[in-house]
Amino acid sequence: MPADNMEKIVALAKRRGFLFPGSDIYGGIGSTYDYGPLGVLLKNNVRQAWWRAMVQSREDVVGLDAAIIMHPKTWEASGHLAGFTDPLVDCKKCKKRFRADHLLESKGLSMKGLKEKPTLMSEVKCPECGGELTDIRMFNLMFKTFMGPLEDAANTVYLRPETAQGIFVNFANVRDTARKRLPFGIAQCGKSFRNEITPGNFIFRTREFEQMEMEYFCKPGTDEETFEYWKGFMMDWFAGLGVRRDSLRYYEHPKEDLSHYSKRTVDLEYKFPWGWAELWGCANRTDFDLKQHAKFSGQDLSYRDDLTNERYVPYVVEPALGLDRAVLTFLIDAYEEIDGGRSTTTESNKEVETVLRLHPAIAPIKAAVLPLSKKEPLTGIAKEIRAKLAERWMVQYDEVASVGRRYRRQDEIGTPFCITVDFDTPNDKKVTVRDRDTMSQERVAIDELVGYLALKLGV
Repeated sequence: MPADNMEKIVALAKRRGFLFPGSDIYGGIGSTYDYGPLGVLLKNNVRQAWWRAMVQSREDVVGLDAAIIMHPKTWEASGHLAGFTDPLVDCKKCKKRFRADHLLESKGLSMKGLKEKPTLMSEVKCPECGGELTDIRMFNLMFKTFMGPLEDAANTVYLRPETAQGIFVNFANVRDTARKRLPFGIAQCGKSFRNEITPGNFIFRTREFEQMEMEYFCKPGTDEETFEYWKGFMMDWFAGLGVRRDSLRYYEHPKEDLSHYSKRTVDLEYKFPWGWAELWGCANRTDFDLKQHAKFSGQDLSYRDDLTNERYVPYVVEPALGLDRAVLTFLIDAYEEIDGGRSTTTESNKEVETVLRLHPAIAPIKAAVLPLSKKEPLTGIAKEIRAKLAERWMVQYDEVASVGRRYRRQDEIGTPFCITVDFDTPNDKKVTVRDRDTMSQERVAIDELVGYLALKLGV
């Protein structure tokens, strides 16, 4: 996709009600975004598609919804207090801040030793104004707040920077109540917060975001096989929802760049308009997290196999996906512009048409009902059809402008099917169903419409 299409997608997202800048009437705030009427539907559908694949359709994964604010010792045990940092530099001239690792990598310079000690930035200049940069200092990404009436060290808590730790501290609770034998997983969706130095690329990197994470607990020695399974799962899930496989690839993290808890990490990357970037990460976290929380809490977080009576601390494979980043990927991959349009009207009226070819499972609106007249009996029939379909799906009713314009409005927001109530409908009790992608039209009886759409939509 051309880079300039990113600007078009951002404009479309606001114009059609997918995403708005946060606190827009006050000029926005720090790379935050609000999901509009269509955006919240798309986001919910992506979340539900992940949950169906990850939890509902499986026997070996259960769900969890842990609190955002956790005991401060959680972050001490996990290493976030000491090590959840990014290298920060400031421009002495324009005062802008940058991630030092990003600047160094853009120059092909080594990151070795960067997080162990301050590094001079003498070989790198400010990318904005060419000014001199400060030495690197490490910046903790966690948002700090206080619990209770006093703002002192004893009442300091943090907004969680990831959802994973809520799963680890609940391992014993789930182990004892869910009656699952290893291997099994615990999944959850929820908000996380990171005080990013350089958020950007729309909703790709923001300070407030939603994660869909699953921790899959397995016996040590089976972790590599488990890792390969979930690595494949990541690409298959996106491809199954319509993302082109040639826009997806794996990136294996070099051993020297792995996180302190990781034995192996592979990212599923997507070719965004600005280049390849992480979409979904899979990490072999070994037994690090459970052992750390057992040490700091004094609780037993081991697992006993009731068949062999063997006891051990499980290894963990973690496929972790950002929901907002997934939404952005689906929008980008589905976006298409068609020069001259697709309609059969006169050439003089042809324009560039935009089509969002969203998979039916995640499309915000599944069908639109369009009467050819604003008068009875067509409007009454159309509203009855909308009400019936709305018992099962999100459906829009639209009677404004020509039917061609209404088709194009629905194409632009990704609606798979348009249902036209025409002047023959009162007599033959049939409607015309138009397919967004093929533009084919089929005459369908009103009383068969629910079954017809259920088969076509697959949801």
